[in-house]
Amino acid sequence: MSQTTSTPPQSTDTPPVDLDEFPRLADPYRRELTAHCYRMLGSVHDAEDLVQETYLRAWRSYHKFEGRSSMRTWLYRIATNVCLTALEGRAKRPLPTGLGAPGSDAADPLVERAEVPWLEPAPESVVGSISADPAEVAASRETIRLAFIAALQYLPPRQRAVLVLRDVLRWRAAEVAEAIGTTTVAVNSTLQRARKQLADASPREEALAEPTSPEQRELLDRYVTAFWEKDVDAIVAMFTDDAVWEMPPFTGWYQGAENIGRLIGGQCPGQREDMPMVATTANGQPAFGLYMRTQDGTFAPFHLQVLTLTKDGVSHVAAFFDTSLFATFGLPDRLPAGTRPGA
Repeated sequence: MSQTTSTPPQSTDTPPVDLDEFPRLADPYRRELTAHCYRMLGSVHDAEDLVQETYLRAWRSYHKFEGRSSMRTWLYRIATNVCLTALEGRAKRPLPTGLGAPGSDAADPLVERAEVPWLEPAPESVVGSISADPAEVAASRETIRLAFIAALQYLPPRQRAVLVLRDVLRWRAAEVAEAIGTTTVAVNSTLQRARKQLADASPREEALAEPTSPEQRELLDRYVTAFWEKDVDAIVAMFTDDAVWEMPPFTGWYQGAENIGRLIGGQCPGQREDMPMVATTANGQPAFGLYMRTQDGTFAPFHLQVLTLTKDGVSHVAAFFDTSLFATFGLPDRLPAGTRPGA
């Protein structure tokens, strides 16, 4: 992962600046700028790279910063334009449900498309709010939820930027217009189109459950145990009737608790006591790194599950088979033989 540097990079063609002042003023915004770039790009790795580019551009032009706006606003302007440049000519980052194909049956062959730039989950430690205000933390989580990030990817880049700046950051239309070089009238028109398209693309979810409540913690404990035991009936019982399971880079997506149960029972290679899980948090949602037993008895990364919980149970699971995400989330690269859930 990218690391915060104590001083800006040196450059022989950049006018001298106060090397102590810039990091002190700019570094506190690094985490929220990463969340901003992640909303725009749908990739935590790309987001971290673009935040580095943002800070480099900001440092090089710091001598022009006249304080007419806040340092935060100035950095967001630079980051937004860095993102818009990076998005030129790029395909959107989808989840399998965003490919436009109908849902799959559990018995269908698995089709893998490794060449698709799939949407990535993001660790809470990278994009989560650091505010001490619970209301602000809750609001921030809503804007990094996996379903919201996936829906944003349907929007053209400039619509995406306008909607994020207006509806997430609550900028005025005039501020957005100045940031991306357009008019207030154009911003308002773009926002209207973006909101409509986002509403059409967003899933119709029930009220979400608080994952830290005693009831939901107990459900998550049972979920981990059910996978360890490969108790398909218990797994099915925890899903809502119309739950969705998807697992990039495989293109299929599966709707219905029974269908998901048949998928896990028939296509998952793990057997009883083969699949321990390690808890983490992704996009403000409960998540688990699922490991698979190997021939020597240790457990290797298999996939990262991100769960959506409602009062009726698990309504959505995105299981990401990109095992490089385990390092991104700070999860072990292997679990020792003898590992058991809760041990």
